[in-house]
Amino acid sequence: MKENKKLTSCNKGTHTLYLLMLLAACIIMSACSTSPENITKVEEDAPMYPDYTEITIPVNIAPLNFLLRDDAERVCVYVNDEEFYNNSGNEVVFDIDAWKTLMDENVGKSISVRIVAKYKDKWKEYKNFTWKVVDDIVDPYLTYRLIEPDYEVFSNLVLQERCVENFDTENFSDYGVVGNKCMNCHTYSSQDPNTSMFYIRGENGGAMLNFNGKLEKLNLKRDDMASGSVYFGFSPSSKYIVFSTNIIIPAFHSAESKRMEVFDTKSDVYVADLTNHKFIDSPLLSDSTRLETFPTFSPDGKYIYYCTAITPDSLSGITSMKYSLCRINFNEKTGTIGETVDTIYNAATQGKSVCHPRISPDGKFLVYTVADYGTFPIWHRESDLQMMNLETGDISKMENVNSSLSDTYHSWSSNSRWLVFASKRDDGLYGKPYYTYIDKKGVCSKPFVLPQAHPTFYDNCLKSFNAPEQGKGKLPFSVTDVQKAMSSAPTEFR
Repeated sequence: MKENKKLTSCNKGTHTLYLLMLLAACIIMSACSTSPENITKVEEDAPMYPDYTEITIPVNIAPLNFLLRDDAERVCVYVNDEEFYNNSGNEVVFDIDAWKTLMDENVGKSISVRIVAKYKDKWKEYKNFTWKVVDDIVDPYLTYRLIEPDYEVFSNLVLQERCVENFDTENFSDYGVVGNKCMNCHTYSSQDPNTSMFYIRGENGGAMLNFNGKLEKLNLKRDDMASGSVYFGFSPSSKYIVFSTNIIIPAFHSAESKRMEVFDTKSDVYVADLTNHKFIDSPLLSDSTRLETFPTFSPDGKYIYYCTAITPDSLSGITSMKYSLCRINFNEKTGTIGETVDTIYNAATQGKSVCHPRISPDGKFLVYTVADYGTFPIWHRESDLQMMNLETGDISKMENVNSSLSDTYHSWSSNSRWLVFASKRDDGLYGKPYYTYIDKKGVCSKPFVLPQAHPTFYDNCLKSFNAPEQGKGKLPFSVTDVQKAMSSAPTEFR
């Protein structure tokens, strides 16, 4: 009869120790096998997407996750010659806590970054690059409209808010609560989340005004106006909104290189007094022989900037429509519009058409979009950003910011150091939010796209990020609040 051997506590301990030693050996062997060796250095950039090489970044930005567009089996990332990431596959997803520590420890410095990738049994080291970390923080929130880059119909529109310090994303209005209606873009007053507005078109729609999370539906339409409000901007005191009324016509191109044209047949500019619920107008801003659009207040509230062009005699004159940039005085105390119009950018002499003027909060720089003609640059591949120094009048073509495809729809950060804009540079179809750092002298850095939690996000996203706007904090209302506001009676203006 065989003896039954029992596993004693001592034997159990020995067995456990053996398993732990075996596990440790496996870990050591695994570490040895995954550490780069026999490395071949190459003088070429890593096939990184998104391109995060040689950029300036804010200390509070989310991790710059990326992938290598090849068959890399493993990727190691070294920062300042120390291993920061080492994992299998061709995707790099940084630990957010480690990333934040890295940013905090290197603020005001340039980080040296080295990428080493494994291909079968060989390792390749790509050309080093740098990340310059600045303490000029970017506003922590970004709002935008997610929309299909198409032209026949709109559907399933979403207005979304993203925290750019991490990857938290939330819809603050979407097609499900507004009856799949068209929603126009969301704009802050001085990047303040407690004062903002956006539009819902159609039945039960209106201008949705947010004051400290309380939504009020406004009817910014008078019988003699061409339409309801379309493009708008707040005064510094948030007591006034300057807005345009536009009759917008889409037309298809026969040229293969162009998809469509969108243009105004009528447009005027007005001011809405939000305290007294009345309109303020001027014949200089509603001239029947001219088209006035894209109004915005200067940061000191003393001027209204807007774009204007001569109304064409027929649709055949669309390509000759070149908008100039003008401004007119405004008195915030009395709520009155001035009587003198100054031309800031003359389309006749400059040869381009201007739209989307935005002034930095410190009042020093004016950024606008230029195209060959018209006022809808998102469909113009040649659309570029330009920046005017308002103190000297000098114009920068922002050549290291622009691409060969559409660059437009821009907004400033509250500290005047970051500009976000929508660019179609990747494929000519989908607009994505890109950031560029602009120092106090107006020198711009190479742009970088908004980082995402997963490196393949933009490959799989079939929506354009339309009209990105920077905000200093989280919006204090939700989709439920929007739904309730839609059912309320609108505040009328006279």
